[in-house]
Amino acid sequence: MRAVFHKNFKKQFKKLRKNEQNKFNAQLAIFIENPFDPLLNNHPLQGKYESFRSINIGGNLRAIYEMAEKDIAYFIAIDTHNKLYSS
Repeated sequence: MRAVFHKNFKKQFKKLRKNEQNKFNAQLAIFIENPFDPLLNNHPLQGKYESFRSINIGGNLRAIYEMAEKDIAYFIAIDTHNKLYSS
């Protein structure tokens, strides 16, 4: 599995605290090995993110991605649950 990052994701990532960035990097390593590892709570989304999936990073932090190709995950956003899913 390979991860690609949207420019919006990169902007959001830079705004995270260092420990949150480290948590994402740790979860990403797990994701690359096994995208459906139970630690990630990988699940499909509904509503405005209907064709996307989400993984838990830690606490209230989530990362949203879609499968661009069979082995390429395209991460589009990372933020708190409330900020990502509020209308």
